[in-house]
Amino acid sequence: MNKEILKLAIPNILANLSVPLLSMVDVALMAHLNSENYILAIGFGVMIFNFVYWGFGFLRMGITGLTAQEVGKGNTDETYRLLFRGLIIAFIGAIILFVFRDLLLQLSLYFIETNPTVNQQVSTYFNVRIYAAPATLGLYAFIGWFLGKQNASIPMVITITINLINVFLSYYLATNLQMETRGVALGTVIAQYSGLLMAIVFFLIYYKKELTKKAFQFILEWNALKKFMLVNSDIIIRTLCLIFTLSFFKVMSAKEGDIVGAANILLLEITAIAVYGIDGFAFAVEAISGKYFGAKDKINLKKVIRYCFYWGLAFGSLYSLAFLFFGKQILMLITSQAEVVNVATDYLVWLVLFPVLSAVPFIWDGVFIGVTASKSMRNTMLFSTFVIFLPAFFLLQHYFGNHGIWASLILFVIARGLSQTVMAKKVVYDRI
Repeated sequence: MNKEILKLAIPNILANLSVPLLSMVDVALMAHLNSENYILAIGFGVMIFNFVYWGFGFLRMGITGLTAQEVGKGNTDETYRLLFRGLIIAFIGAIILFVFRDLLLQLSLYFIETNPTVNQQVSTYFNVRIYAAPATLGLYAFIGWFLGKQNASIPMVITITINLINVFLSYYLATNLQMETRGVALGTVIAQYSGLLMAIVFFLIYYKKELTKKAFQFILEWNALKKFMLVNSDIIIRTLCLIFTLSFFKVMSAKEGDIVGAANILLLEITAIAVYGIDGFAFAVEAISGKYFGAKDKINLKKVIRYCFYWGLAFGSLYSLAFLFFGKQILMLITSQAEVVNVATDYLVWLVLFPVLSAVPFIWDGVFIGVTASKSMRNTMLFSTFVIFLPAFFLLQHYFGNHGIWASLILFVIARGLSQTVMAKKVVYDRI
């Protein structure tokens, strides 16, 4: 079982870690310029696209769970139909985003409520990066499908290649050609289309031989589409709640002052290293639990869940120890602005708590997606966001300032893990 887990988890961890490292490179490029406004601009720019693109995260997560179940059932043709449905939705979604791009930008700037310099930089970033929408959403569908087919190596190669191209181009365009924010965004756009081209090539090389004429039938069959959208609508709500929480955290941090806002953005970027690493095991448990659930193998389903929790908690503990002993050094690598580093150092204790606590909800997310218990995952997220996080924020921030903001985020993480644990027996184990 450990071999099966690690076969999927290790490529996912390597691929996942390249994502926050890329984001940190983007932030670091801006953080070494002469104003904290650049940190805020890139932080808010990334935040907007997290909201926009992660809203379509169901294309990755939903397709993984559904495809894995069809693999467990031995229904190869249906796995291909799931990919084609995802790509159709990705194309339609990209068109909608492009048509309403101006409205999206204006709404985003309205909620950010920052200074004119930051607004200008955010607008520049947005107006370039929005052109990556078709590639980004198409990649979600392909990567989710590859994982559902129990193949983590192809997503790893694609993701790492995308991020290497992105880092190189962003650095070259932002510094050598002095394009600053525009250069960072353009590097992302080119890298995303490169990744989509790779995904298509890998699909044709490794999976075209399995493709039959039957796979093109019933792609738009109503009951299948209904199931696809019901599962994915729950994942959309779950994902939007998560994005809302993190975006609210960033926006309210900036109201504590530009320096505190920049410090919190840097700290949140560092936590992403831990989250994406642990998420490698969440991706693994999505694919494997979905396969065993589809095959109605309860013994191995329980076993893979237990083992993935061991691995996730172990990794989370290692990250916590690393942040405890080397947190300030990591901050100093990202930015040369001493005032931002000094402020961020005051809040490192929250960085230490975050990885080990977040392991529990992220592993459960993988399980719930794999067995398509999306409704329960949605409900636990709604509870954690609106019953726990927001009330805690308004109470604790009033009395404890930025420490209160971080405490409310930690309570959100704990609430997710506990509520999912309570729900698991009914919606996971008792359904098989």
